[in-house]
Amino acid sequence: MSRVEIREDRCKGCLLCTVVCPKGIIKQSKRFNAMGYKVVEVTPEDMAECTACASCAKVCPDCVITVYKSVKPAKEKEHA
Repeated sequence: MSRVEIREDRCKGCLLCTVVCPKGIIKQSKRFNAMGYKVVEVTPEDMAECTACASCAKVCPDCVITVYKSVKPAKEKEHA
């Protein structure tokens, strides 16, 4: 399963990632980090919808988002 990891300790809550996510699964949480910023999150229920497009990681100005893409098993070749 593809997944998104967010370094909450460095997130400044700019919400740019929430705007570019095509699935709309990244949302502002109710939690604050040690610097006093409201961080973003992806709930475990929503994580299954992640397509690993990495738009969120590309737009993040502080590089706090890492995206992991699932590896799909290779199809077996048919012999004719």
